[in-house]
Amino acid sequence: MSCGNPSVEVEAIMSRRPKYDKSKICIKCKVNNGAIVVRHAVYCKECFPALLSSKVKRILEPQINPKPELSRKKSLKASGNLMVGFSGGLGSTTLLDLISRIYLSNRMEIKEEGIAKPRGGKGHPRNEPVWKKVTVCYVEIAAGFSGMTDRTETIQQLVQEKFEALDFIPLRLENAFDPTWWDRTFFPTSEPVQRLRSYISALPTHTAIDSTIHTLIRILLLYTARSTRSSHLLLGTSLTSLSINLISSISQGGGFSVREEAQEEWRSDSMETVRLIRPLQEITMKECSMWAWWNNLRVLGKQRHPGVKQGIGALTKDFIVGLERDYPSTVSTIARTCAKLAPRVGASGSCILCERPLQPGVQEWESRISIRATAPSSPSHSSDSFSLLQSLTPYLCYSCHTTLMSRSSKGVSGNITNTSLPLPVWASARLHIPPSDAAISVQLDVKEADDEIWLTRKVDPNEMKAAIGEFLLV
Repeated sequence: MSCGNPSVEVEAIMSRRPKYDKSKICIKCKVNNGAIVVRHAVYCKECFPALLSSKVKRILEPQINPKPELSRKKSLKASGNLMVGFSGGLGSTTLLDLISRIYLSNRMEIKEEGIAKPRGGKGHPRNEPVWKKVTVCYVEIAAGFSGMTDRTETIQQLVQEKFEALDFIPLRLENAFDPTWWDRTFFPTSEPVQRLRSYISALPTHTAIDSTIHTLIRILLLYTARSTRSSHLLLGTSLTSLSINLISSISQGGGFSVREEAQEEWRSDSMETVRLIRPLQEITMKECSMWAWWNNLRVLGKQRHPGVKQGIGALTKDFIVGLERDYPSTVSTIARTCAKLAPRVGASGSCILCERPLQPGVQEWESRISIRATAPSSPSHSSDSFSLLQSLTPYLCYSCHTTLMSRSSKGVSGNITNTSLPLPVWASARLHIPPSDAAISVQLDVKEADDEIWLTRKVDPNEMKAAIGEFLLV
């Protein structure tokens, strides 16, 4: 390729790469004209459903049986029921439709002379359902913010019209602070709503609010899946959304549990395992949109809370979506690269808030990079007052600690001094605190060692410079 002047030499201009590699004919059937381009590959409308079905099966089916089968395919039989998390967005709507077509419809029937007959005979094992019961669960977040509309009835009507054979369970975000929900009753009172709003208002940034809402929804779905004896929980996270979540999570300190963004096995206190799987993690947002368009699916759209566009997640989404439009193969590279990452050391437990692996040595690492000052001696720092200012740091992963303690000049709450932060019911249960008393100060990170009380605070730049002045070269 010449490097001459493009205005004089026509050959100096680099030709644009075509949207498709070879021709406009479908690469699968090689007969019909293509209707969609997927990473420079052309597919027709008739071959496109088989493409999506094969991608969903490739991700989901090896994880259906109690013991994962990666080498060869056996008969599929889950140990429990199935729960599908539904938000009304594009990904969850596409997922629910694909799961219904692949596993819930009478896919094993063949027609001979107009009469439907089961494949392999009436008693063939392939005709048995993979899951005995399938439930759709929706989490409403409107109570956490003023001015938002409750969409529970609309979502329920949509699910029952399109998938009438499925059970529907409505949840609310305030259930995370409702002790009655912990006892498996789904009728929250006014007190959990106030505790939810106090929790959200105490968070320092819009990024922290968005991350917290995602965490609360995920934990609510997991505990509800356990209560319905579900062995699998499916979420409609597309490849595009997965790439967004991966980059956003790493930027907020969640690199130790980055593999859990794609798939995780969650165990409760009763040691019942719930596999959280995202079957659409190889399907882009563009493919989901075409599937919804061609199948006339009604997409309500995911509910957005105020200030969501000002967080790191929204900025990451704008970047990834633009990247997918210009370089579609790069988006899948993000997911494949993150799938190869693994922590060097094992987890030392699980975080009490997000219930993901807890990285060991976080406190020691923070103590080495933080400038500390001793607390003034005062009778208020007795053992009784210290018990009231319990520190959550030993029980939090680095991502959750950053969410609670981050500082920003554009934060939503400004100064959170003397703010009492209520805890979700599962966190208070892990700390053995009654749910009604589960509130903790987020002002200071208090530590007690060798009869000294240390606290972490924001240091003024001038004070910081004075502390290290003797080590500076002038």
